[in-house]
Amino acid sequence: MNKRDSSIVYLILGIYALMVNWYYNHGIIMLILAYIFWPLYLIYELLTGNLSHGMWKTIPLSYFK
Repeated sequence: MNKRDSSIVYLILGIYALMVNWYYNHGIIMLILAYIFWPLYLIYELLTGNLSHGMWKTIPLSYFK
């Protein structure tokens, strides 16, 4: 994977983390913090189970309905 491909994946995962944060928190300050620390936030959400039982695909689909 070259640098351009990895940066696109990094961008998509960052946007996904922001979508998850907004779905659960609805706060601008938390959104800014998730934007800064999104890799840690995404790992936290995975470890706490907030993305289990199909929520990992339900959350992005809720924005496009």
